[in-house]
Amino acid sequence: MRHATGWAAMEPGAPLRPWSFQRRDLLDDDVAVRIEYCGVCSSDISAIRHSGDAPLVPGHEMTGEITAVGPAVTRFRIGDKVAVGNIIDSCGECPPCRAGRENWCLRSPTLTYGAVDPKDGLPTRGGYSSEYVLPAKFTYHLPDGLGPAAVAPLMCAGITTYVPLKRWGAGPGRRVGIVGMGGLGHLALKIAHHLGAEVVQFTRTNDKAAEARRLGADDVVISTDERQLAAQQGRFDLILDTVGSPHSLEPYLAALAMDGTLCVVGIPEGDLTVKPLSLIVGAKTIAGAGSGGTRETQKMLDFCARHRLTADVETLPQQRVNEALDRLARNDVRYRFVLDMTSEPEAP
Repeated sequence: MRHATGWAAMEPGAPLRPWSFQRRDLLDDDVAVRIEYCGVCSSDISAIRHSGDAPLVPGHEMTGEITAVGPAVTRFRIGDKVAVGNIIDSCGECPPCRAGRENWCLRSPTLTYGAVDPKDGLPTRGGYSSEYVLPAKFTYHLPDGLGPAAVAPLMCAGITTYVPLKRWGAGPGRRVGIVGMGGLGHLALKIAHHLGAEVVQFTRTNDKAAEARRLGADDVVISTDERQLAAQQGRFDLILDTVGSPHSLEPYLAALAMDGTLCVVGIPEGDLTVKPLSLIVGAKTIAGAGSGGTRETQKMLDFCARHRLTADVETLPQQRVNEALDRLARNDVRYRFVLDMTSEPEAP
């Protein structure tokens, strides 16, 4: 077994503290990654608060360096810079896996943390740690010329927004709305802009309007202004809803053009409610998306490399992890926290 150190919640809702644990020895197709940066995602907060899988080591947006490779690995060498996301294995045999969409594995994909790895029976521990061991198939070369800290959030927020934008045809001649301008929303805005769509940012306050235009928005709608919101009726081919707090979908369904799609990628607590006529009139669709498989993730990284596209991040030393989580819970970040994992915490 391999020794690792990380930051763990020892019970639900507890502050994270340094913790030592074991990673498996490398299997033939495994790589070991020394983690240099790890993004902080709102789903980490939810897992810390509600998961019964303590001790819980969060983190699923990682960049780092290969330190060891299994004997069957040919794509990577020691010293390669790489990225790892929120899925680290799957059955490899079901129809979604064979299509390269392992995030919908019928067995259930093996998540980076909070799961049990069927290969070794160990609980998965996330990227707020010194090292990760995983199959080479779910490891990606870091795009040349892009900063590793700013790439890390692409492995969750980036792929989560890239996949639906591509699937529902964001591109030239299409008008796309982005609801919310946080960790997910700011990347959705950048990606939709570089795909060539006309992009409109929905945000609750005027203070983000100039920033939205800087990131690529062609127009900005203040969603708390009833007149502005009502004026959007029938305007959009696709709306991507990235908001993680409870809100009504009805104004955004009304803003769709005929045959338009509202795709939800944010995860508010509680159920969503929709009036049937909001879908029937105009033959509209409500859809969802989450993460992506290996083929989609590689395409996303290639796209971001071509367009020099990364997240806007605030990097903090790993010892300030609880500060990052507290500030993220208050939405006090523009737009994604990333932990610098290179100064290893002392083992308890």
